[in-house]
Amino acid sequence: MGLTEYRCTCGATLRYKQDLRRERGTVYPAWKCRECGTPVPGQVGEKLSHQHPS
Repeated sequence: MGLTEYRCTCGATLRYKQDLRRERGTVYPAWKCRECGTPVPGQVGEKLSHQHPS
């Protein structure tokens, strides 16, 4: 299984759980870029949320 990466519109490369911010209070989690707060597609956010830099 390869490493998932996502390029945010602000230019940040999201690779790991630490690069995301999870919005609470919704039925499904809403993932956002930690740098700028731009929403990240749910499927991409879920994949990244399980990746840890090790």
